[in-house]
Amino acid sequence: MASRALVLGGGGVTGVAWEIGVLAGLAARGVQLSEADLLVGTSAGSVVGALLAWGGDPAQLYGEQLTPAQGAGPAGASASVDTMRRRDMAIFGWAMLRYRDPARARARIGRMALNARTGPEARRREVIAARVPSGEWPARRLLVTAVDAVTGEFHVFTAASGVSLVDAVGASCAVPGVWPPVSMEGRRWIDGGIRSPANADLAAECERVVVLAPISRGIRAASAVAAQAAGLTRAGRAVAVVSPDRAAVAAIGRNVLDPARRAPAARAGHAQAGAALDRVGTVWDG
Repeated sequence: MASRALVLGGGGVTGVAWEIGVLAGLAARGVQLSEADLLVGTSAGSVVGALLAWGGDPAQLYGEQLTPAQGAGPAGASASVDTMRRRDMAIFGWAMLRYRDPARARARIGRMALNARTGPEARRREVIAARVPSGEWPARRLLVTAVDAVTGEFHVFTAASGVSLVDAVGASCAVPGVWPPVSMEGRRWIDGGIRSPANADLAAECERVVVLAPISRGIRAASAVAAQAAGLTRAGRAVAVVSPDRAAVAAIGRNVLDPARRAPAARAGHAQAGAALDRVGTVWDG
């Protein structure tokens, strides 16, 4: 059984920044989450997971989050402001409430994503490629989540999947209605966060699990981070979940895709690491 897992949830541009801030703040205090045996990345967390899996230094990544958001660095963000349209958000909520079968609900959201007017898929891939260190998968174990836009099937990409890391991360980050679904091997893929904000249950093989969840509430009760963490605890795992505190929520603001909020979110995560240190350190270092 692998010893330690770091689960990195979705949360947009500010989610990347907040997670990196927490990681850097904990590392500065002696807790090295980047040394995880298993990395699980969903949406924004897949970007952070790829950076860590390729040996990214949390302190350096944190410094990059504090620079103006021009999309130049590997963890950079687009300077434009994206957001989900209200109509798309309404479809999202309606689908989750309308269908009892989660896969059918995800497929309905997938249809919305396939029909949405977004930028070119090739341009979006260039953005992801600028954020991910390599198109090759790292030697370290990294799981990247996504959802089939047609069937609603949940899927986990790994080094054995035979796809580029850039495409896997792009799929996991393909927010429906904002960015185009990603084409891979004859299928179209959307954001892994449609299934769960963090997909923490994928870390069940590990004895100790730390979850960084910029967004913790799932559309369905079973998909919420707290419910998945409780399941891990019942299975005998030691678990610590960190989500934005009040100051971090204020720093992140209302639009998690706003690059202007990147630096404030990173600073808030770094500051929050102090309060989270004891409980995270207890789980991580035993």
